[in-house]
Amino acid sequence: MEFKAKYITDDIKLSWYEDKFFKSDIMFDHHMLVWFISGETKIVQADASYIFKKGDIFLIPRNQLATIINYPKDGSPHKTVVMHLSTNRLREFYANLNVKPKVSEQRILHYNNHPLLESCLSSLIPYFDMKELPKEIASLKITEAISILRTIDKRIDNVLANFEEPGKIDLVTYMEKNFMFNLPLEKFSYLTGRSLTTFKRDFSKAFNTTPQRWLTQKRLELAHYQFVEKKKKPIEVCYEVGFENLSHFSHAFKKQFGYAPSALVG
Repeated sequence: MEFKAKYITDDIKLSWYEDKFFKSDIMFDHHMLVWFISGETKIVQADASYIFKKGDIFLIPRNQLATIINYPKDGSPHKTVVMHLSTNRLREFYANLNVKPKVSEQRILHYNNHPLLESCLSSLIPYFDMKELPKEIASLKITEAISILRTIDKRIDNVLANFEEPGKIDLVTYMEKNFMFNLPLEKFSYLTGRSLTTFKRDFSKAFNTTPQRWLTQKRLELAHYQFVEKKKKPIEVCYEVGFENLSHFSHAFKKQFGYAPSALVG
């Protein structure tokens, strides 16, 4: 799959995909502000799914699990401008502001076709063709984006000014909700407030099996449900339940249930 990216800084990039699609399971370490130039993205989270298209602008809060599937659309590549709003940058921004965030928003926030944000993000395009960009300019653009977000969304401080790290939470509840995301166990342990060793120990006590075996079984059970109840296609279900390719998924599904996914698709 063809993927290209140009960076102005580590926190600002122009990315595009020119093949059929690009899929990844992600835990976002930083808040991500995204502006769509062309193409389409499907974002699947534990309790919601989103479709984003040309002109859409959205913010994905940090420490969120998601499956991202990017597609070209209408003959155009999947193309976006992405700005990372890092914790360090936000700490600097809020250092002299008397802001006390309330409960943080966990959902994806939409700012579709907003003229101020679109102007800010579209103004970055010419910089991608420059060989070198002064760091001061990139820094000003990030500050501008944060300032615009605070102007147009009064709730945004609850997201951007919240610097807490994940605390220890109920392992069973979290894994039952997020098993479909194909991430390293280190990420799951971090998000549940544990070291990797403690995560594996607690997991074994809770589920009486290994994380790998449990995750595979849960993903296959979800796939079976999606075929029977939702009438979805194998290529769609495969990636949404946490598998990386259709061949591996089909083999595992047949091993688990004794028949191929095609037996359930009318």
